[in-house]
Amino acid sequence: MQVFDTSIEGIDGTTAKLTGYVIDNSEEMDVERKRATIVVVPGGGYEMTSDREAEPVALKLVSCGYNVFVLRYSCWPSVWPTALLQLAQTMRVIRHNNEQWHVDSDKIVLMGFSAGGHLAANLATTYASDPVFGEHGFSQDEIKPNGLVLGYSVIDGGAKAHRGSFDHLLGEHKADPEWIEKLSLQNRVDEHTPATFLWHTATDDTVPVENSLYFAQACIEHHVPVELHVFPQGGHGLSLGTRETSIKGWHNYGIEKDVQAWPELFHAWMNRLFPDAVFTE
Repeated sequence: MQVFDTSIEGIDGTTAKLTGYVIDNSEEMDVERKRATIVVVPGGGYEMTSDREAEPVALKLVSCGYNVFVLRYSCWPSVWPTALLQLAQTMRVIRHNNEQWHVDSDKIVLMGFSAGGHLAANLATTYASDPVFGEHGFSQDEIKPNGLVLGYSVIDGGAKAHRGSFDHLLGEHKADPEWIEKLSLQNRVDEHTPATFLWHTATDDTVPVENSLYFAQACIEHHVPVELHVFPQGGHGLSLGTRETSIKGWHNYGIEKDVQAWPELFHAWMNRLFPDAVFTE
């Protein structure tokens, strides 16, 4: 496996870090093999990017047979659209290097957690409609995600908002109703939104479960294939729900047996979405 870092420049002079976990091909096996690829977008309230939602998730996904890229995007004081354009550039870079990195360019899936889920969903719902991409030289084909995975994601800017995420993302526009409406992403779902897999916990007291419910309902209304799992309990930021991703200094916080099922559920969803994409079956 190749593990490497590359830089993604921001429009405000900041730099994001993209870490690739690319599974090698071998002459002993199918040398023409190309893999479905997951772009992991960690959360952190648009204030930081969480370690717990980065490499541990990447290694879990690699074990399932996927190439994985983790984007450490620019956060506050960077504001919209800096991180969004960094994610768009990530998609372009991966597709440009598809041969070298054994990537199937038609099977690139965004996976975001918390505020990172908001970022992933922002690209997935606006790549075909927001003029900001054309203004910065991106084409739809370069940046289109082929699937979307959202873990306890920030979606709503209204009554169920995680206010800190919207404040950090919008900066001086944080109280502007038009900006809040624009970035309440249940309002941006349309027929171009890719098939979506969501999971949340019913007892999340930081980003309420309604965020995922709103997005799922919007998918249903626009005939976007959607799968939603709501686990009965657990706080926010669970990542894999295992001891490895539990929060330091908080006794057993983040260890949730039920939640540990989500990678397997996701893997089954991928097998249905892309029947020929996975080599570990």
